[in-house]
Amino acid sequence: MIKQLSEDLRNKISAGEVVERPASVVKELVENSIDAGATEITVVVEKGGQQLIQVTDNGSGISAKELPIAFERYSTSKIGSVDDLFNIDTLGFRGEALASIASVSEVNILSANGRRDGSEMSILDGQFGKVQPAPAVQGTSITIRNLFYNTPARKKFLKSPRMEFRKVVEMVRRFALSYPDRAFKLVSDNRDILNLQPEDLDSRIVHVMDPAYRDQLLPVNFTKGDFTISGFLGNLNLIRSRPGEQYIFLNDRFIKNRLMNSGVYQAYKSIINRGEYPFFALNITVPHDQVDVNVHPMKTEVRFKDEWRIYHVLKSAIEDALSPILNTIPDFEKPELSSDFEFPSTFSPKEGEANPDQEGLHLTHGDTGNNFQPALDRAKSYASQLATRPEPDTGRVDLEKIWQVHSKYIVSPITSGLVIIDQHVAHERVLYEEVMAAFEANPMAAQTLLFPEVMEFSPDEFSTLLDVLPYLEKMGFRMKEFGQNTVMVEAIPSEMAWGNEKTIIREMLDNYLETQKKQPSFQEALAASFACKAAVKAGDALNGEEMRELVNRLFGTKHPYYCPHGRPIIIQLSMDELDRRFERI
Repeated sequence: MIKQLSEDLRNKISAGEVVERPASVVKELVENSIDAGATEITVVVEKGGQQLIQVTDNGSGISAKELPIAFERYSTSKIGSVDDLFNIDTLGFRGEALASIASVSEVNILSANGRRDGSEMSILDGQFGKVQPAPAVQGTSITIRNLFYNTPARKKFLKSPRMEFRKVVEMVRRFALSYPDRAFKLVSDNRDILNLQPEDLDSRIVHVMDPAYRDQLLPVNFTKGDFTISGFLGNLNLIRSRPGEQYIFLNDRFIKNRLMNSGVYQAYKSIINRGEYPFFALNITVPHDQVDVNVHPMKTEVRFKDEWRIYHVLKSAIEDALSPILNTIPDFEKPELSSDFEFPSTFSPKEGEANPDQEGLHLTHGDTGNNFQPALDRAKSYASQLATRPEPDTGRVDLEKIWQVHSKYIVSPITSGLVIIDQHVAHERVLYEEVMAAFEANPMAAQTLLFPEVMEFSPDEFSTLLDVLPYLEKMGFRMKEFGQNTVMVEAIPSEMAWGNEKTIIREMLDNYLETQKKQPSFQEALAASFACKAAVKAGDALNGEEMRELVNRLFGTKHPYYCPHGRPIIIQLSMDELDRRFERI
């Protein structure tokens, strides 16, 4: 039997589209504050917003007689006709947010316009309380308690308070980057997280992202026709191994648009590797009648009248901003060997001369361009291939006859042929298994830094650091809090070289955040990330003793034939294969 849904049920269904989590509530309330002309906005949350969300502003306020109307569905002051839908210049316009929020939480609102007494009203179980007089303070304060208290099925899908808090931080960050001329304050569990005063966008980026972003930004200011692209890009020092620091705004509204993101990535194409993500905070300014923001209740999806034109304008803007970097990249040409080129008569150093490839180890840790997510399927596939062919005659590797080739590969003869070992992935496998063992038993050895390193993080990164700190300590890292969102690194794993601890720690945090989205277990990812960054690199010269130690440690591991990401470590060339190559058989 077909029947009409009750008003309460309709509101709850609508709330499911608009209010997904505490961060969604923050979004809708802050948008209302900005539309009301607020220049100072304070967001207070408790337990990640699950217990309390409060947004206070100094905007135009709401009169006493309009308070109940504001919480009715489809009630708004921002549009009045169908034509207005195609020329929207406000963040909100649907008139659904407050009604949706009120249907799944306990609400209290206090508002005043500064010219007359303020007013206050509470809403519980969808029932409006009586409007009461309140102090005449300019602006509005809305308090949301016990989100989803009456929809337990939705409440159980919320993440941990710390995870929901990170979503709130990210939401406030978007507004702070979009409106740097306004003051924002974020308080969580009685602790100041952000306290931002009006400032220029580049200063705002430094304050909401990371102090390391200072002097690493490239300005963007490009106009073509009625389109303008403005903002900042990160230089090559701000390339990360995970997405999440890419911000595109349309007329100061944060949007998600794959084509626009692609335009930026295409401009970076020649200077970053696959799986690398540059930082950018860009605002696309277009006439309001050239875009439709009424696509989805969350208002982050938009539809352009001519999206490909905007794509090309955006790509041109990024290329123009990147020109100082792009112009410094040399044009390498492959050298041609002349016909009279002669190979050297010997490959061995002269008697009494040192082989430069056999000098002491120099740990120059650079980025290998690897994707640090464990490629388990690839590893399993490689392992199965190994099972179908004879194992290398590793037991007969003559460690006295061992050489390094191009500071990259370790070569040794065996009875049946030749063994070639990739030194980076070999050390990576050793470190990976040692870290995994440390997680289960005794921590790894640590070395105390002569000069402790101070690291400052953004609020959400610091929260992530607290999550993984017990695991970092088992790896050999020792650090303590050193102010708000700041730690002092006092010791690092003994396997690590000094000077690269900041890069490795940030890489592991990125990897943890990315892995969390895909799988519940993250220890393997942390271990793999550390191993890849701390292992010797291609180009690091090893002496004979170092090579012998690495080979011995490799064959002491459980899986010496592939690295944590599934790449092969050992290649065996049999005598038969060598003979065939030289046409002996």
